[in-house]
Amino acid sequence: MPIKMIDLLREAVQQGASDVHIVTGLPPLLRIDGSIASTKHEPLDKDSARNLVCEVLSEAQIKQFEGNWRLCVSAFFPDTGHFRITVYYARGCVECAIRVCPPVIRGLEELGLPDVAAELARKTTGLVLVTGPTGVGKTTTMAAMIDLINRERRAKIVVVEDPIEYRHIHRKSIIVQQEVGSDAKSFGTALTHILRMDPDVIGVGEMRDLETISTALTAAETGHLVIATLHTPDSIGTVDRIIDVFPPAQQPQITFQLASTLEGVVSQQLIPRLDRKGRVLATEVLIATTATRNIIRERQSHMLYNVVQTGAESGMHLMDDSLKDLYQSGIISYDEAISRARDRKQILGDAASEDPRTATRLPLDGPPARARDRIPPGNTR
Repeated sequence: MPIKMIDLLREAVQQGASDVHIVTGLPPLLRIDGSIASTKHEPLDKDSARNLVCEVLSEAQIKQFEGNWRLCVSAFFPDTGHFRITVYYARGCVECAIRVCPPVIRGLEELGLPDVAAELARKTTGLVLVTGPTGVGKTTTMAAMIDLINRERRAKIVVVEDPIEYRHIHRKSIIVQQEVGSDAKSFGTALTHILRMDPDVIGVGEMRDLETISTALTAAETGHLVIATLHTPDSIGTVDRIIDVFPPAQQPQITFQLASTLEGVVSQQLIPRLDRKGRVLATEVLIATTATRNIIRERQSHMLYNVVQTGAESGMHLMDDSLKDLYQSGIISYDEAISRARDRKQILGDAASEDPRTATRLPLDGPPARARDRIPPGNTR
């Protein structure tokens, strides 16, 4: 008997999957702890894949997909959960990727973020960025920051996403959530209108184009706290990515705005754990100190590496520092640490060998008992 989509979604939730993939020619697939796993269901042909996808779409959404050839919407099913559904064509077949949205917004500490992330969320003005590649929990981190503000401040928070992944409730703050496609036509137009809604805090699901970035910088410059996500690999590359979006004639003005408004950048990766199932968060943090702002104004972003490397007192650290701590604590493997490191010698220390096979390393089948004892219990995803 063919699987129903709602049953597949329940199966994904029960197994702790982060995503469900519907691909023609394969059985439904689940992403668990970062890896794709096959289910025991029958492979899907073109028609069964399309029918499965359409089970969770309304008539209007199906029509929108057929007109645009792509669709990204959120859906909530009682007793099952909240999901982000991305539908697309592949070789003329309808396929989809479904993100499983956790029902509870976890705290920054529980997620494994450094204390400085909470300090950034407690700022009252400026721009705070959460960066990293797709699927590393940027939206989860932004939601945790927004939730911290919601619990601690009496403010008006307006969040625009495409689509909404976490549903906030009013606590100390008023919180308004807008979804691109149903509540607003685009991030840029939504932000322009949000500025007239008397917000204190603005959350931007993704700074993806010139209009959105420009409006976010203006909002931060005019006395709002803006928390946004951006697809950049590290905190240092984030500065160039923002400035380079703009035409050369606008770049001097944008450079000045960014240097004046930026408060901090938290870059992150999710890495498979060695000690147990799941993934652990590795981070890099750039704080907008006086030195940081001067370097940005002078377009000397290559010097930010040294600022982060020597900025521990301000809460800064490099991704390599985080990888090193996780490796030496036995939480991640040598191979994971080395493959993600900017500087391999930073991971291994002064005794690093040019040949990794001769370097001192932890066994790949598990950490020593003393290292395992040091693993913080909440540092997982």
